[in-house]
Amino acid sequence: MVGHSTVLLEGAGTRLLTDPWFGTSGNLAYRRLAPPAFRREELREIDGVLFSHGHWDHSDRKFLRALDARVPVLGPSGSPAMRWLKGARNFRPMRPWERCAVGAAAITAVPALHLARTVGFVVELDGSCAYFAGDTYHRPFMAEIGRRFRIDVALMPVATFRLPMTMGDRGAVAAVADLGTATVIPIHLGIAPRSPLLRTAQSVASFERRLRDAGSPAAVVHLREGESWAAPALAMKPNRSNTAIASGPQSQATTARDLSSSGRERSAARA
Repeated sequence: MVGHSTVLLEGAGTRLLTDPWFGTSGNLAYRRLAPPAFRREELREIDGVLFSHGHWDHSDRKFLRALDARVPVLGPSGSPAMRWLKGARNFRPMRPWERCAVGAAAITAVPALHLARTVGFVVELDGSCAYFAGDTYHRPFMAEIGRRFRIDVALMPVATFRLPMTMGDRGAVAAVADLGTATVIPIHLGIAPRSPLLRTAQSVASFERRLRDAGSPAAVVHLREGESWAAPALAMKPNRSNTAIASGPQSQATTARDLSSSGRERSAARA
């Protein structure tokens, strides 16, 4: 967990970064609760970026402009002006259900609904399947995602504000049922409204209570900045190999410094 909705996904020698944002102060309406676990320059040695939408807390122009032009930035189809403003030199627009390969990962864009042009992603990597929701609301298309893929881990918002910017804890519980995911890693937790009038009592804890009340067996892994989680051994899934999808406390943890070192080693190998 780098922070907020920025997560480093690793497996089979491939590194993907979701919704990069390395700002530390927020804006006039929202404050950032904790700094990101990495600096921009520590995560430039990646294979691809999953870019759900262009809001300020999901797109870091300085980071995108500094990426090697060979690194693809996958995102929603949109206007050339938006892509230019965000600074990505190798932007690849994707429509829902389009597929592509980045390194060892098979990536499918999936439907999403937000206050901006947006897309979600399903990443099949090293024998496991991860769903990155971005800031979507819960909608019926999640049931279709669950039918098409066997989701092992879902990175998704589980709490929201007034006015609702993402799905809240009720919607997140319904999304888990639709997706059929085994594990949920909550995202979009790194900012809070400066005005108490925009805050709610929703949290990871309230989401988990609702999840248990609904009888869901899904595990909830709450990662703070710099914490990591490795997918457990897939002994019950003989057609799949062991993997690390996102990096957390339920299995052997990997620190932010360890991940940074692995990036430097790959950089030296490329050189």
